[in-house]
Amino acid sequence: MPQRKYPLESLRNIGIMAHIDAGKTTTTERILYYSGRSHKMGEVHDGAAEMDWMVQERERGITITSAATHVTWKKHHINIIDTPGHVDFTVEVERSIRVLDGAVALFCAVGGVEPQSETVWRQADKYHVPRLAFVNKMDRVGADFFRCVNMMRDRLNAHPVPVQIPIGAEDKFEGIVDLVEMRSRIWPLGQDDEDKGTKFQDGPIPENLVELCNEWRENMLESLSEYDDHFAERYLEDSPFTTKELKQYIREATLNAHITPVLCGTAFKNKGVQLLLDAVVEYMPSPLDIGAVKGAVPGSEELTESREPDDDEPFAALAFKVMTDPHIGKLTYIRVYSGKLEAGSYVKNTTRDCTERVQRILLMHANDREQIKMVRTGDIAAVVGLKRTSTGHTLCDPDNPIVLEAMKFPEPVVAIAIEPKTREDDKKLTEALQRLAEEDPTFQTRVDEETNQTIISGMGELHLEIIVDRLKREFNVESNVGPPQVAYRETITSKTEVTGRYVSQSGGRGQYGHCELRIEPQQPGAGFSFVNAIKGGVIPNEYIPAVEKGCIQAMMNGPIAGYPMVDIKVTCIDGSYHSVDSSDLAFQIAASQGFKEGVRRCNPKLLEPIMAIEVVTPAEYLGDIVGGLNQRRASIQEIGQQDQAGKVQVVVAQAPLSEMFGYATVLRSASQGRAVYTMQFSHYAQAPEEIVKKLLGDR
Repeated sequence: MPQRKYPLESLRNIGIMAHIDAGKTTTTERILYYSGRSHKMGEVHDGAAEMDWMVQERERGITITSAATHVTWKKHHINIIDTPGHVDFTVEVERSIRVLDGAVALFCAVGGVEPQSETVWRQADKYHVPRLAFVNKMDRVGADFFRCVNMMRDRLNAHPVPVQIPIGAEDKFEGIVDLVEMRSRIWPLGQDDEDKGTKFQDGPIPENLVELCNEWRENMLESLSEYDDHFAERYLEDSPFTTKELKQYIREATLNAHITPVLCGTAFKNKGVQLLLDAVVEYMPSPLDIGAVKGAVPGSEELTESREPDDDEPFAALAFKVMTDPHIGKLTYIRVYSGKLEAGSYVKNTTRDCTERVQRILLMHANDREQIKMVRTGDIAAVVGLKRTSTGHTLCDPDNPIVLEAMKFPEPVVAIAIEPKTREDDKKLTEALQRLAEEDPTFQTRVDEETNQTIISGMGELHLEIIVDRLKREFNVESNVGPPQVAYRETITSKTEVTGRYVSQSGGRGQYGHCELRIEPQQPGAGFSFVNAIKGGVIPNEYIPAVEKGCIQAMMNGPIAGYPMVDIKVTCIDGSYHSVDSSDLAFQIAASQGFKEGVRRCNPKLLEPIMAIEVVTPAEYLGDIVGGLNQRRASIQEIGQQDQAGKVQVVVAQAPLSEMFGYATVLRSASQGRAVYTMQFSHYAQAPEEIVKKLLGDR
């Protein structure tokens, strides 16, 4: 058996995450170049970035799907996932962060902490992922490193600790000062294209920055002393620290998520990326630092099992992404938490309770692949041959089952009707949509029972636009789409008790089901809960799941406009049964009928999705933009300035999704193309009566 090429302590699994247009893909391209993984620098604006391999990504200049690659740097093996920045593709970030050990958060030196920066930061908080911050685009007009650091503190509730500060900014940005080693690195101005950032000069700190550097080094030491008593003692005694000691203290504070080291540079102008790679090696965790992964025994929800990061432990991995490859079929990306897996062996899918055979194992570099015989602890690879495995499923050694914590994804908020252009494409469209839904947990497809239309749902207009484009290019299915529809929900606002009864006698064995239900509202976002309060066996235990199933089925169509119902609690409090005629079906129908009757009495309300919006606009268009948002039923939360001069204003608002369709075009014309906006789902809120009337009038 071949030996491990890199010891576990030399392995790093990191993601590059940020708001759209902060420079993630450009930074990843530079990492590939400096590490020797590629021999030319791909540029996003030329449509030549290696990590943006999809046709749609190259055309639009944005990342749509997370791409995996791996590089070697200073005897360390680094697996990297470049994630999208657009909120419509937030699932790609969520599932990548779930399986990573560390992350590099990129911030634009001009825009600072932008809306999607906050979203990805919260996702990393959720999974307790240690982070480095890299303030990119220091060469841009309006770049302000220290403003970015303050925004991280204020908006993200983070503890950013600069370990570098810039030398100059905008067109005067020429290098950085390393506050750990107290040395400067300067890249010659005007030679970016010739030397690709490989020529630089290390030396003393420029005289005009000595005082500032001493001040920020002191801040760094103070921050470290807050989290380590031993460090604090030495700091108070003015005991000097070696560079090696200081880096170790920074590493420990970073791994414990006490601090976020902040670096800076400009990936596009080839400055600072090598030092970012050094920081990944020095401060980011290996699988050994993360420790044992927790899991449950199949059938239980308590996390009582664990797997140590060790090749000799039983195999355990999490499937975090599924892709369809036109040449080899279904590719399942996995992160190995313990043990090893050979091609040709069998694994247990404990989520689905089935056994799968691994035909081939591939090491991925964007869309290129290299076949390997085995994966070990800490590895990220793609597996061919898994038929029933989806995103979030656990794969493990059949003799040592474990279920790792799964992922939860947001519900789609936008829906459109879709139909094939020709009758012959009908079956192809259904199959293609099923394969795309397998890949993307935030994309759903269903057939409307009333209209018999195929409805597809996603996270935004761009998300669905890309899906329709992929149908045409990858599956050769031409389709017509209807206007976007909003994913409304229904709920109740009062409680009631109701009787559900189903009795049928039509020759032979009859049907008898009878249940008494208490139906009441829950807190927004609580979903559905069912409580069995039956005493004395008036309904046998075997029929209780059928009562719950009947309620869940009835929730699919609300009493107002037929939208799914949410945030309801049902308690089964009484009932009766017949020893011969009772059945699961009878209790299911009884519960469904009782639930439908009950919710009509509970003052049902329509809920509409509310979006969080941030518009960045030159000050001269502010009035028109605020007025336009008010016309769209928006509530303005905050108006602030993005730059110190007040020339660029930021409008933070919330507005119903139904009012925001086509806003991109309106905003462009209102600001001569100079304003930009981002939008993401915030919450559901009660819809006004006029919206309910309009909806019912349209039906």
